[in-house]
Amino acid sequence: MTTSSDPTPRERRPRELEVHVYVFRDRVDAGRRLGQRLARMPLEDPVVLGLPRGGVPVAAQVARRLGAPLEVIVVRKLGVPSQPELAMGAIGEGGTRILDEGIVRAARVDERQLAQVEQRERAVLDKRVGRLRRGRRRVDLTGRTAVIVDDGIATGATARVACLVARALGARRVVVAAPVGPPHVEQQLPEADVVVCLERPWRFRAVGGVYDDFEPTTDDEVARILAETAGQAPPEDPDDGGTLRSHTSQGPDH
Repeated sequence: MTTSSDPTPRERRPRELEVHVYVFRDRVDAGRRLGQRLARMPLEDPVVLGLPRGGVPVAAQVARRLGAPLEVIVVRKLGVPSQPELAMGAIGEGGTRILDEGIVRAARVDERQLAQVEQRERAVLDKRVGRLRRGRRRVDLTGRTAVIVDDGIATGATARVACLVARALGARRVVVAAPVGPPHVEQQLPEADVVVCLERPWRFRAVGGVYDDFEPTTDDEVARILAETAGQAPPEDPDDGGTLRSHTSQGPDH
């Protein structure tokens, strides 16, 4: 006889255990592996741009592998005054500004309001740039290949803005690279010429899910990495014997 307290056959089945396997030990490991992938590609006169904060440790390893200068690309969203989470544009260094004129008109944002928002966000951007770069001059992107690196891509919103800012700063070609992203990440980044993503989990939930160590990166760490890698020369003895520097046909990234 079965009472209401007895487990049903469904309840008596052993629950399936979900075993999580981390793909990357940490951002350094992810950056090394991403650098190996990028080294197979013909990247003319590259500059590696890390997206603060978490993208910078990854970008440092990429820059080391490519023998390219490391830089940060700091961007700020310009939110509609009445709805700050809605972006009507973005700003970057060097006075760069990108506007979505359609949203500006639809939200009825006048020149005075736009100037106030930009002034406020420009102050935040300049303060952060100063904290990260600490007096070091920005690497000129004119005519070069901008390789924008983050520790992962979720919505792609920041990377999209970074692409626009990199072009406004003179980049001839823009590549976005990350260790992990959603399956159809290219569709989220139409502003990039090339998107490189090592892992594309079908059930993509969060960037940190593929890392064993995903501790937050601080501004001080970013500043230290930038200072240490300034003027860095190409690596002399790649661990793969240099074979990854030759160009091979690229299939879809996974």
